Amino acid sequence: MRKISLVIVLLFTLVLSACGNNGGNASTTESLTVNIGLLKNVTHAPGFIALQKGYFQDAFGANVKIEVTAFDNGSDFSTAIATNQIDLGFVGPGPAINQFLKSENFRIISGSNNGGAVLIARKDAGIHSVKDLVGKTVAIPTKGSTNEISLRLLLQQEGLKVSTDTSGVQIISRAPADTLVAMRQKEVDATLIPEPWGMQMVEEGTGEVLVDWDKIPPNDGNYPLTLLVASDKFLKAHRDLAKKAIQANLDGIDFIKTHPTEAYELISAELKELSGKGMDVKLIKGAIEHLNLTDEVDLEVIKTMAKVSFDAGYIKDIKEDELDLSKFIDLSLLDEVKQNK
Repeated sequence: MRKISLVIVLLFTLVLSACGNNGGNASTTESLTVNIGLLKNVTHAPGFIALQKGYFQDAFGANVKIEVTAFDNGSDFSTAIATNQIDLGFVGPGPAINQFLKSENFRIISGSNNGGAVLIARKDAGIHSVKDLVGKTVAIPTKGSTNEISLRLLLQQEGLKVSTDTSGVQIISRAPADTLVAMRQKEVDATLIPEPWGMQMVEEGTGEVLVDWDKIPPNDGNYPLTLLVASDKFLKAHRDLAKKAIQANLDGIDFIKTHPTEAYELISAELKELSGKGMDVKLIKGAIEHLNLTDEVDLEVIKTMAKVSFDAGYIKDIKEDELDLSKFIDLSLLDEVKQNK
């Protein structure tokens, strides 16, 4: 009789253990840390709001610790997610495409913002049109960035070439904060830069808008500038948490649209946490007005941007007809979130 009781107890214990195993999904394990990355640009505003309002934390639960890493450019972000230093976060398509074609171990899981970069000319540089950029130096945040792709497309539209001498347009990479200083010191003539840096240059009288955000190619400003991506490792182990991250992003987008005044203050607060310095609400308001906050991702636009990166030599060891980005975009989780699955 005692043997039968012991068997019953063991079976009951095994059942409880199986239930607690959650079908192999480790999302509910204790003391899990999720590493989120993003850039210190207002174009990443939905992510800022999701952090400030606690959307990520509330969705993940109390057992999940969130660590945030701020990057100055998308190239560093893309390297970090490809090497599993971060799990998910917000980045532009340019550097993400370049890195994905090397590692193929992370995916776009949602859009966050379309557009929000402007071409600024230094006021005393004698630049009144894009054609005046010949012989001038134009700064972009980093080589292979989304902003460089847009700049190259813009120059192509005007029949201009990129060169290392005065016969064409010279492109150099500078972090946005360094570009601000370089414009003041007349070290660069123009910059294609994400907001709010463009607004800041205009406000302080350093530069003027040469091409506004809604005329920047591709697609007249309606191109992905900020995407939510996640590593394959994280998606495999924590698919449910990835869906919750998507919902936090959607909630951030919605909050900015429905509570803009409060959102400006929260964005400034997050900028202060990420960079040590907040920003004038007036600048943030102007920058937000230059964004098209959306979860949509246009594969054709992504392909156009990949072609520019290929032509510029940033995509190597792959033939043009082998540029397959179909696996780079996985919106199945976004669809499930929208269908409340």
